[in-house]
Amino acid sequence: MDFNRAVIKVGSALVAPTENGCSGKYTLAISQFITKCQQQGKEIILVSSGGVAAGRSLIQHGSPNLSLATKKAMSSVGQMQMMANWQRFFDIPCSQILITQEDLADRRRFISIKHTIRIQLDNGVLPIVNENDTVASASSSVGDNDNLAALVAQVCEADSLFILSDIDGVFTKDPNINDDAVLIPEIEEITDEIYDMAGVSRNHLATGGMKTKIQAAEKAVEHGINTYIVNGTRSEVFASLLQEINPGTRFAADKNIITAKKHWLKHTLKSQGSITIDNGAVKALVNKGASLLPAGIKSVKNRFKAGDSVDLIDHQSKKVIAKGISLFSHNDLKRIMGKHSDEITNVLGEHHQSSVVVHRDDMVLF
Repeated sequence: MDFNRAVIKVGSALVAPTENGCSGKYTLAISQFITKCQQQGKEIILVSSGGVAAGRSLIQHGSPNLSLATKKAMSSVGQMQMMANWQRFFDIPCSQILITQEDLADRRRFISIKHTIRIQLDNGVLPIVNENDTVASASSSVGDNDNLAALVAQVCEADSLFILSDIDGVFTKDPNINDDAVLIPEIEEITDEIYDMAGVSRNHLATGGMKTKIQAAEKAVEHGINTYIVNGTRSEVFASLLQEINPGTRFAADKNIITAKKHWLKHTLKSQGSITIDNGAVKALVNKGASLLPAGIKSVKNRFKAGDSVDLIDHQSKKVIAKGISLFSHNDLKRIMGKHSDEITNVLGEHHQSSVVVHRDDMVLF
């Protein structure tokens, strides 16, 4: 269960469990789990439902059957309440990212979202994502935050997706009506039988909370992302996760997946130079999934410009351990190699904002 970057999806039932809007009943324990993950060097992106639920008591409606316009109004005011509720549990800043299906479908917007989240993570910010219900139409809506979380996990190139709800996971039968229902801890392949066990079908007209969670898992595992459905109402669940014990249902990632980008990096893009790195940098890249920083560079070979592919060489074994895209030219790297990230601006000037030489998202390990 070890992971470096995870998307955590939190459902409305956890964010606003009563009719009085947001509370810390469940979100406090979730926030503590996120903080402990961050303290271990893990990167977290939070996908949070709850805008409509948080704003329900603030917009007069007078009917249990809410109109779409009323839900949009509730979401707009509830989003502010939800963000304030999350921020109060963190010492680090949180960001609000509201997106629609159209944003994810458009390549330029997709890349923009990816870069925004990457920069926020690099600067210790917790990105909090939700669907932009106020502007989303029927055609531009993802429809549910389970599937949105799977799409965000793809955008962020996460290695794990945790779907937190008020259910323990996938059971062999409906546990609400069958005493002999058994929790399924591991699912290697999502089949029709899995959907049947959840009491839903793949029919696009079908509805149901478990259906969307399995759909989300199916999207994620196909992109090499381990997916977990766990009960976010139980604090002991988070203790188990921190001990790398699966307390719910795990959907195993496809181990044969290699992203198109990494395939392109490894097999298509020709390296224009090489960077030799010290033992500490080698360990950080290989064991921690870290990005390459200037402090770990021993030497730079050949001429290349920012955006070119380079080989990363272990200075002890002299072997190529990785390949990636350099964010600096060879001349600039020679000036900053061995220096700490906070010294870059003093050496190269204000126009160089990045503290990373090769970002781990732009790197493939051999």
